[in-house]
Amino acid sequence: MLNVLRRKPTWYATLGLCLTLGISLPAHADDLDILGQFISEQNLVTPEATPQAQFRELSFEAQQLGPVLTSQSALILDANTGRPLYQKSSNSVRPIASISKLMSAMVLLDAGLNPNERITITNDEIDRLKGTGSRLSIGTVLTREQLLHIGLMSSENRAIHALGRTYPGGMPAFVNAMNQKAQQLGMTNSRFVEPTGLSPQNVSTANDLAKMVLAASQYQAIRYYSTHNEAFIPTSAGKTQKYSNSNALVREGTWNVVVQKTGYIREAGRSMVVETQIQGRPIVMVLLNSPTSATRVNDARSIGNWVQYQGPV
Repeated sequence: MLNVLRRKPTWYATLGLCLTLGISLPAHADDLDILGQFISEQNLVTPEATPQAQFRELSFEAQQLGPVLTSQSALILDANTGRPLYQKSSNSVRPIASISKLMSAMVLLDAGLNPNERITITNDEIDRLKGTGSRLSIGTVLTREQLLHIGLMSSENRAIHALGRTYPGGMPAFVNAMNQKAQQLGMTNSRFVEPTGLSPQNVSTANDLAKMVLAASQYQAIRYYSTHNEAFIPTSAGKTQKYSNSNALVREGTWNVVVQKTGYIREAGRSMVVETQIQGRPIVMVLLNSPTSATRVNDARSIGNWVQYQGPV
């Protein structure tokens, strides 16, 4: 396989490189051909070098180019310095789906409302925009803290909607506070029209969302609830519903996740924001519009491998 690197890298050479570096493979073989052609056109290998040396050169250069990601927008940020380590269409404005819930949580916590106040789920919480269902039945009574818990951990839309509806001044005041908070954080390309993320008019960029993640990680409640694994919630039907974390990285338990939120609506694709520790280094990842839940997680793993390969700065 190494001999092919003397000339244009082939599908097999690029495949071997991706597997060696622990990089997620592109979705189609054509993507690998394009990657190989790009590497060749950029003269990333020395023609006169031995095959082994060429492969080492190619591995190094691929790491400098960054991980191969399926997400349409991405940002990797060093949380200590605020320095971007990798960017892909990071200023592209896109729907962000349930990642919106991190902003909703900050607005709620900023208000200092009684976490033990009991709130009833009403017909107002029914999703008439996308028609999604919910295991949180109408008539269920939970504390504000419980609603925030399952809203962040399991992306429960009715829970977050009820928190916005019962905010002082109602839903209009809550959404206004979301946009004001965004302005305070310097999220100049972001806009919110409702608290759950079901509306595709909730938009942002990878750069803006990195700012939001860094701000959200300062809230102990958001750190705890967004990374909690499961909860058992009583419903109005007399049952107990088990809620699990929506993020596979949290469920697997192998990552040191500080704060996270996943999101999906058709217009946004599969998206994720994470602050994590990689070899003791705090890293923020923003991944927007990946095709599937599996590719979204694979993108995060590719980033983890890539950051480890880079080593300390």
